[in-house]
Amino acid sequence: MVGQRGIYIKNQQEIATMREAGRINALALAAVRELIRPGITTADLDIAAAEVIRKHDAMPAFLGVPGAYPYPATITVSINEEMVHGIPGKRKLKSGDIVSVDCGTIFGGFVGDAAFTIGVGEISPEAQRLIEVTKKSLYIGIDRLRAGNRVGDVGAAIQAYVESQGLHLTREYTGHGVGREMWEGPQVPNYGVAGRGLVLRSGMTIALEPMVLIGTPRTRVLPDQWTVASADGSLTAHFEHSVAITDNGPLILTED
Repeated sequence: MVGQRGIYIKNQQEIATMREAGRINALALAAVRELIRPGITTADLDIAAAEVIRKHDAMPAFLGVPGAYPYPATITVSINEEMVHGIPGKRKLKSGDIVSVDCGTIFGGFVGDAAFTIGVGEISPEAQRLIEVTKKSLYIGIDRLRAGNRVGDVGAAIQAYVESQGLHLTREYTGHGVGREMWEGPQVPNYGVAGRGLVLRSGMTIALEPMVLIGTPRTRVLPDQWTVASADGSLTAHFEHSVAITDNGPLILTED
């Protein structure tokens, strides 16, 4: 799910509406997180997220998104070597898996978009470290989402940390603007050169989403034409928040 559109500066009321969309999205992800355990199906996770979103008079942002065919679910559930866009279904989680869940919610005409990765049961130290590094890289990037910084400052900070840990970032999928549309400008890669790129302005809203791989930065699309996996079958992780750039610094919109 990638795209590039115009850059839209939001006012305080629009950011407040996005904060509510983000809050509902966070509740949906929390409901999914509580259910993750060995034996549950990825379809069960999807049902839980959809129930929360509709309970709050909101709509799932992912359902029906155009692609090779319209995306058929509320959330994406990507397991182990699957990085993003995994389609929920009959697959059961098992102990030792790591699971990335991405969810988008539309409320009041605006989108909240966030993701997390979590272990199922007991996971390997390698998998746990991957999750921790990916999550930390997200917050390192969020700290750079400040008016006057450049897009390259954000990506460079994420890249420096992740690569210092011996891990890899995909070049094929990036963060992006978010607002009335799921994908707005600017594109915000998880790599870059400090001091280069678009200048960030107060009122921009960004979905920042580091995607980290253990063995390679390269990916492949699976036969379902949606799921993106590491090219070498190694583990991957993904964290995301929607963030508003304000005069007082970055404001995370997708926390409950």
